[in-house]
Amino acid sequence: MTRPVRARINLPALQHNFERVRQYAPQSRIMAVVKAHAYGHGLVNAARALPAADAFGVVSMDEAISLREAGFDRRIVLLEGLYGADETGLAGGYRVDVVIHHAEQIGFIERARSGRPLDVWLKIDTGMHRLGFEPAVVPAVVERLRRIARVADIRFLSHFCCADEVNAGHTLRQHRLFLQTLEGLAGERSLANSAAVLAWPDTHLDWVRPGVMLYGSSPLPHASAADLGLQPVMTLGTRLIAVTQRRRGDPVGYGAAWECPETMPIGIAAIGYGDGYPRHAPCGTPVLVNGRRAALAGRVSMDMIGIDLRGHPEARVGDPVTLWGEGLPVDEVAAAAGTISYELFCGVSSRVVFDYVE
Repeated sequence: MTRPVRARINLPALQHNFERVRQYAPQSRIMAVVKAHAYGHGLVNAARALPAADAFGVVSMDEAISLREAGFDRRIVLLEGLYGADETGLAGGYRVDVVIHHAEQIGFIERARSGRPLDVWLKIDTGMHRLGFEPAVVPAVVERLRRIARVADIRFLSHFCCADEVNAGHTLRQHRLFLQTLEGLAGERSLANSAAVLAWPDTHLDWVRPGVMLYGSSPLPHASAADLGLQPVMTLGTRLIAVTQRRRGDPVGYGAAWECPETMPIGIAAIGYGDGYPRHAPCGTPVLVNGRRAALAGRVSMDMIGIDLRGHPEARVGDPVTLWGEGLPVDEVAAAAGTISYELFCGVSSRVVFDYVE
């Protein structure tokens, strides 16, 4: 029998969340962001579940090639662009759009002597100050790109820094600057990430780029995934491998950092930071045992966690434990652990067995 740690990936839920994007942004094309192994959900399986996506967003040529070789013929966008001149030919050969955010990347294309023309997305720094061209130089950059025979269509994008803050002036300023910068320039435009899809409808423009909302997590601190009509896609689960009765004052786990406040049952479940469950999750972080709430007791180990089973007198070895997903929102677990759902999803390790439900 294999170790019982499994991630159940509900592909109909992924499709449901995609349709929620369509309902929020009915006039926009949708670039489904499947970077980072589809936020830990499985790149090819997630993409196959999204046949209505107009494009896929990735960050590496390896991801793009995996999709092409799996048979996907839709637009694929390399969101960080070319990492080196050697990728220019690959991008053309595999028909991958490239984001251009730095002058050196333009040089890669200029120096390429042959190959299929590339569609490019020019990234404008409207206030994130991470990647992108300053607005003042955009017209000159566009003119330079148009002089390159290997450049086909030019599109434009930027990225919000505070779209999850519904009253943030940053978003309004970025939106306004983006539109002002592109006055008189032809080309499709993209601004909205998941938070902006939900909270800033004026920013939807030609393309939206949903990421974490596709996977059933809320990007907005004031609204739960359920409030937004999103369904959990990943349910991470395991089973109890021990149930013992402990006395008041008995410590549980490394460092003796947690002591039983009374005589009580303690469960041990087969999951830990070696599987991607966060080591920094504190005592009291919620889990489900047999579908009902319980709480972590003691420090998270590499392969095990302790669970406070007061209120679960029926718990037995072999009973199911849910760490997040159906019945337990990932955002709640992330908040308890002082992190975000993105990190939990992406941190699930390769030793966890993935089961895809269609």
